[in-house]
Amino acid sequence: MKENMFMDRKTIKIGKLFLGNNHPVRIQSMTNTKTTDVDATLRQIFMLSQAGCDLIRVSVPDKASLIQFKEIVSLSGDIPIIADIHFDEQMALGAIKAGAAKIRLNPSNMPKKALANIIAAAKEKGTIIRIGVNRGSFNKKMSVEDLISFTKENIKVLEKENFYNIVVSIKTSDIKSTIEANRLLYKEMPYPIHIGLTEAGYGDFAEIKSSIAIGSLLSDNIGDTIRVSLTGNPINEVHLAKNILRATGKNLEFVDIISCPTCARTEIDIVNIVKEMKEYVADIKKPLKIAIMGCIVNGIGESGDADFGICAGKNNSLLFISGKPYKYIDNNSIVKELKHLVQKFTQD
Repeated sequence: MKENMFMDRKTIKIGKLFLGNNHPVRIQSMTNTKTTDVDATLRQIFMLSQAGCDLIRVSVPDKASLIQFKEIVSLSGDIPIIADIHFDEQMALGAIKAGAAKIRLNPSNMPKKALANIIAAAKEKGTIIRIGVNRGSFNKKMSVEDLISFTKENIKVLEKENFYNIVVSIKTSDIKSTIEANRLLYKEMPYPIHIGLTEAGYGDFAEIKSSIAIGSLLSDNIGDTIRVSLTGNPINEVHLAKNILRATGKNLEFVDIISCPTCARTEIDIVNIVKEMKEYVADIKKPLKIAIMGCIVNGIGESGDADFGICAGKNNSLLFISGKPYKYIDNNSIVKELKHLVQKFTQD
């Protein structure tokens, strides 16, 4: 599923960013502070932004939150702030008036008669609407086909009002259903798609589930924004989202270190070499591939496919540059040689 199902997939602008139609996949997260606590919410917004978050969603559950939401938007700088809206038309209208770059509506809990007023306000302010369908919001378990039909039905309401500034999402907490629903959604409509595995949970298993679901879709070129939904500190969502984008080739601006899992043939202290090099290159935002291999079994091939490579021998290792053998170096000088090459690379 590599080709676009629509020749002209939609592009929308949110703040200074573009979504959809082969623009970079944007990372989204959501504050978990009380929106009424402006200082705490702003602190988390800036921390998320510094961690690499492109779009930040803030819940607007009540009138008190709405009052503070306007101040949060005004003090958040260039990062687009999204209002998360449920149940209440007035919260949606107020968030639009307050300057939300986008509002997320859950059509399963928003009266259809409210949509006309919300659409009119969004048109006037240039606000994006995300129709976010979440299977957990329904009283009965919806099939994938039901979710698609419900989503299309609500998108048609916006289109009938000549509103096309749309992002769409279908989320479940089940990996297979999430993948299937978004593959179908991609075929059915041309709007930017927000993807994620909702309510993934806490800890390692939640991270694995999210990586499989989001990574599978990104590998199919499906997904224009992503949110990793983890219980706890949202900064962790951003770190994992960045790694998913890197692993699926959607973000190449980093140093990728390839290393072997080690076995009895290993001739060098790979674990500590890789740890030191990983720390050394952590902040480099240029595409670079380094292979650090413990023996010749896969060392020659992997080093030959890297910008810099180490194919380890008993006392000396063969250093590769640009995929070609360069020279033999003492095993004790591997880190020094690699750091020198990386430093030169960053200065070029």
